[in-house]
Amino acid sequence: MTLSAARLYICAMSKKEKAGAKDLFASELGRLDKRIDELVLVCDRLKEENRSLRQKQETLMSERAGLLQKNEQVRARVEAMISRLKAMEHGS
Repeated sequence: MTLSAARLYICAMSKKEKAGAKDLFASELGRLDKRIDELVLVCDRLKEENRSLRQKQETLMSERAGLLQKNEQVRARVEAMISRLKAMEHGS
């Protein structure tokens, strides 16, 4: 192999390596782009799920407050009935 042929071979190999590196870079970039798109979808799904859970929590807390209020009313009525029964008992 002559010196000029060796230089051409080296030059050609460098171009192939560069092309291979570019292809590898483009492939990796495409893979990362796809992964980013997947992560964006996951984030969107999690945001919606979080919003839904917060709404359900708010509803449950409101229902709980209503039940606590009703429980307190019933307790007060039962205590009033007990007091009346005791008063009737002492009055007999």
